[in-house]
Amino acid sequence: MNTRMLRDIQVSEVGMGCMAFSHGYGQIPPENYSIEAIRNAYGHGCTFFDTAEVYSPDLSGIGHNERIVGKALKDVRENTVIATKLMLHGFGFGNVYRTVRSHLEGSLERLQTDYVDIYYLHRMSGIPVEKVAEAMGKLMDQGLIRGWGLSQVDTDIIERAHAVTPLTAVQNIYSMVERDCEAEIIPCCMENNIGFVPFSPIASGLLSGKITPQTQFEKRDDVRNWVPQLSRSNIAGNQPIVEMLKAFAERKGATPAQISLAWMLHKYPNVVPIPGSKNKERIIENLNASEVTLTEEEFRALEDSLNSLKVYGHRGLGGF
Repeated sequence: MNTRMLRDIQVSEVGMGCMAFSHGYGQIPPENYSIEAIRNAYGHGCTFFDTAEVYSPDLSGIGHNERIVGKALKDVRENTVIATKLMLHGFGFGNVYRTVRSHLEGSLERLQTDYVDIYYLHRMSGIPVEKVAEAMGKLMDQGLIRGWGLSQVDTDIIERAHAVTPLTAVQNIYSMVERDCEAEIIPCCMENNIGFVPFSPIASGLLSGKITPQTQFEKRDDVRNWVPQLSRSNIAGNQPIVEMLKAFAERKGATPAQISLAWMLHKYPNVVPIPGSKNKERIIENLNASEVTLTEEEFRALEDSLNSLKVYGHRGLGGF
């Protein structure tokens, strides 16, 4: 698989979001299945795996997903890049470093590793980002993390944090139907040599072409019930985008999901998407987007089509 750089960390061109094995897409698979799916992805060339301390069934408890990732990758740890995230809550601005380090120590134990490659602050929470950046710098100096990042942030936060401790990556929502980041955030990251890691790059499955207005999502712990683009009316409204993708993919001998990923890979050299799935076959399909090459003419045709079609539903930085 092709590779890219997130600042000075080399990763596979398409990474793997591991959340679905623990949360967000209904019933989770058996642990053995999840471990095998992650190992299959590694065997297919994926070296970049994303998790978080809060990814657990119903978001109840801590570390379910990290434990799965740790078990799956412990034997190949030196060949992989693991990113995880900590969630801080306003706690009176006490010793931020000690709090961040305590979270990290828990993640290291669950991941069965001595270091994390990229350690993200999962969401802003009222704690000054400069204090978090300072703590991350200390952890880097100690060799406990190789780099750090922020998630769902704007350019003001990025620049303030980066001035204290240079950022490795920013992880924001980005897809063909969530393009807010194109205006300022991705250019800011490119200018400052910061990697940009899109989560939900296939729009929670919308851009796969497999979701229709009749699709029933699972009742429990399924974020798709709350994704704005995936209300029944908005699925119907977004069908012209899906149909355009299907037609383009058929001509290209690829799948709609692969085209949606190839589009962003072509557009920006610092972008490394992390599509997530709990299905082994879908995971390999998504990774194979790295092998789909768009000509400049094909890319412009996609851009022109997207720019002419209305998007129904919007999550943005204020979304979940």
